[in-house]
Amino acid sequence: MPKYDGLIIRPPSEADSLILQYTIGCSHNQCIFCPAYKQKKFRVRSIEEMKQDILDCLPAHSDTRRVFLADGDALAAPPQDLLALCGLLKFHFPQIQRIGMYANGGSIFTKSIDELTQLRERGVGILYLGIESGDNNLLAWMQKGVTAEELIEAGSRVKEAGIKLSVTVLLGIGGSTWSVEHALATGKVLSKIRPDYVGALTTMVVSGTPLHTLEQAGDFSLPDSFAILNELAEMLEHTEMRGLFFANHASNYLPLRVRMPAKRAEALEMIRLFVRNRDTSLLRPEGMRRL
Repeated sequence: MPKYDGLIIRPPSEADSLILQYTIGCSHNQCIFCPAYKQKKFRVRSIEEMKQDILDCLPAHSDTRRVFLADGDALAAPPQDLLALCGLLKFHFPQIQRIGMYANGGSIFTKSIDELTQLRERGVGILYLGIESGDNNLLAWMQKGVTAEELIEAGSRVKEAGIKLSVTVLLGIGGSTWSVEHALATGKVLSKIRPDYVGALTTMVVSGTPLHTLEQAGDFSLPDSFAILNELAEMLEHTEMRGLFFANHASNYLPLRVRMPAKRAEALEMIRLFVRNRDTSLLRPEGMRRL
C-alpha cells in the first residue's frame, strides 16, 4: 500500500478517490487558524517514491478513476515533475478521469498559464484553493501570505487553463467584530473569481494554534451560530457565480447546498427565517461539529 506521513486531509468530494501523498505538509504553513501541518516539514517526494507507491497500490486499485494528490499544496511541486507524475498516473491507471490537488495562491503563481494548461491536458481536472476571506486586512492578520487581488488573479489563471476551481471560505474568521465586512468582501472576491464550486467552512478554534492564543487573550471571539448564519446569508447574497455553493462541511451549523444563481433566493429566505426565529431545531449541535 502507499506510504503516508502523518494525518492525511482531503476535500469531501475526494472521498472515493485514491489518495497519494506527493508532498509532505504545506508549502506556506503560516495560517494562524490551521493546525493541519504544523508537525510536518514541507518537502516534495521524488518521482521514484511516487512510482513505487503507484505500483504498490495497483493490485487493489487498478480501476481507479480519480486520484487526489495530498498533502496541503501538491501544486507547489516543480511543473516538470508534476507533468511526469501525471503521465505515470495515466499510464498505470488507464481509466483515470481526474487528478485533483490542493493549491494556494503562491503555488499557482509559480506556474504559467501554459504550464497549468499542460497539467490539465495530463489529467489535472480540479484544484482546491483556500481563499478564506476577501478582506485584505483579515488576510494579512491570518497570515495567508496573499492579497485579495492576488487570489483573484490566481483563480483566474486556473480558470483560463480550463481546470475546474473549488475554493474554500471560512465563516467566522473575522470574529464578532469584522463579520459583516468579511462576508461582503468575500462575496466580492468570489464574484470576480467565479469558481465552479465554493465550500464554506465554519471556523473552529483549535488548541495550540495562534488563533487559540488570541482567543485565550481575549483578542478574538467567534460569532454565535446565528451571527454565523447571518454572515453566510450576506456572503451568498453578494456572490455572483454559476456553480455550487456548499456549506455542508461537518463544521457548519446548517447543511446547505445551493445551485447558483438559480437557488440563491430560496436559500437566503431559509437562512434568514432561521435567524429571525432563532430556530435551533435543524442546526448541528455544537458537540457534533468537526473539522
